[in-house]
Amino acid sequence: MLDVAQVLAWARMFAEYARMESVVSAAKDTFDPGRPCAICRAVSRARQAQGQHAPVLAPSGPDKVILILENPARFIALDSGRGWPEWTPAAELARDADVPVPPPRAALA
Repeated sequence: MLDVAQVLAWARMFAEYARMESVVSAAKDTFDPGRPCAICRAVSRARQAQGQHAPVLAPSGPDKVILILENPARFIALDSGRGWPEWTPAAELARDADVPVPPPRAALA
């Protein structure tokens, strides 16, 4: 939670500095250790208090977790039997019959 609070503090500081300064100088001022905001100071105090109550023994175990997959499942692509539809040339789609006669007009009554 302290990391989240610190990131939020940096984002707030950067947004305030960027209103008055260039992006580069706003970033420099944001991460300048000589200019902490109130939230940065509170996070620093909380980290120091957390360090005092930390366990005496460091947790044992490796620093990195190595994941190994010994027997990966084989991927087998099965033919579904469905393929692309048959291609029909455009010449076969042309109409061979005569154009139908238009419907009769309604009688004016």
